[in-house]
Amino acid sequence: MAILGVIADDFTGATDIAGMLVKGGMRTIQTIGVPAKGTIPDDVDAVVVALKSRSIAAKDAVKQSLDALRTLQDAGCTRFFFKYCSTFDSTDAGNIGPVGDALLEALGAKQAIYCPAFPENGRTIFFGHLFVGNLLLSDTHMRHHPLNPMTDSSLVRVLARQTKYKVGLVALKQVQAGSATLRDALDALAKDGVRHVVVDAVADTDLGIIGEAVGDDKLVTGGSGVALGLPADYRRRGLLQHRSGADALPKIGGASAVLAGSCSAATLGQIAAFKGAHFTLDTDAICRGEDVAGTALGWAKDKLGNGPILLSASDTPEAVKALQAKYGVEKSSHAIEKTMASLAKGLVSAGVGRLVVAGGETSGAVVSALDVTALRIGPEIDPGVPWTASISSKPLMLALKSGNFGAPDFFTKAFHQI
Repeated sequence: MAILGVIADDFTGATDIAGMLVKGGMRTIQTIGVPAKGTIPDDVDAVVVALKSRSIAAKDAVKQSLDALRTLQDAGCTRFFFKYCSTFDSTDAGNIGPVGDALLEALGAKQAIYCPAFPENGRTIFFGHLFVGNLLLSDTHMRHHPLNPMTDSSLVRVLARQTKYKVGLVALKQVQAGSATLRDALDALAKDGVRHVVVDAVADTDLGIIGEAVGDDKLVTGGSGVALGLPADYRRRGLLQHRSGADALPKIGGASAVLAGSCSAATLGQIAAFKGAHFTLDTDAICRGEDVAGTALGWAKDKLGNGPILLSASDTPEAVKALQAKYGVEKSSHAIEKTMASLAKGLVSAGVGRLVVAGGETSGAVVSALDVTALRIGPEIDPGVPWTASISSKPLMLALKSGNFGAPDFFTKAFHQI
């Protein structure tokens, strides 16, 4: 029976933390949306519910998150994790704070930590400020994100604008003094009525200390990095037995393809580094209502079976803003997601059995189009991105990549691994 229930605010983020738990020896499945009652297998230790709630209205994000919480409680979970992006993607209206408030209240928990640090991918927190590599978050490309522009690197300030409760900080010195000192600092803040606490972390050792300190908390929130220390703490508490082969997946054949919809700098670099056949989608034509998907599939069918192929709608932030100004944010985003969904269905029908998808919104559209309801989590390709296999009568290999994640050669490396 599952111990840990994770509520993730997007699809790639869900896969990211699921992969982290598998690395820690927890057999894990990821569901696409809130699973139907009674559909969670008994042989898993963790269930990750992938929502698409990062950029929707806060009230809708809260409702979806509470629905997921109830289902996870019904499945026997006793520990819960709210997963959001390692760049804390949100606006002053939410959705991280409102969802955190609602989960605390529903669980009757006194406090939750907030730690999106992922040092292996360059995300660190120092005095409550989030860094990407050696830059403050507000000095990176995330300042110009089309949906959730991050112009403030202070997570304490960002979170304080989103919640009705007090927000505090545990600085790195207290973390590195050990889990007992960290626990004492959290408890002292709780006595002062501080329900949300940003916790510094600059190395994986810090994440291990944090995991040991909060392993008995009802609710933990953060990026996938903070989950690094949880499996070991659950074993120390006698809640979990280590499983060998937690990342085992069935062997699945078929042609290989990449669908890229993210406009992040990392994904643009991966597209540039890709050596195989590449089709660039005309996003303006997509927004005009032309059958770009049909043209792309015609091109793809002649290439399948001769190595991985790439179809991309990714573009620079400036080009995305121009497209949104011309057609509107909602119309342009919906048109492109609909096209990517159509491409995914067409590629699978044409024989693709191994599919890499870049971008959270694109991944959400693809798995919905393919009627994927659950994924078994497999081996890691790059930090935060594992291979998965759909749980269905005809399994499909899927790698759902956050736009910001992966080395420049990620697309090639992914297929070499399998």
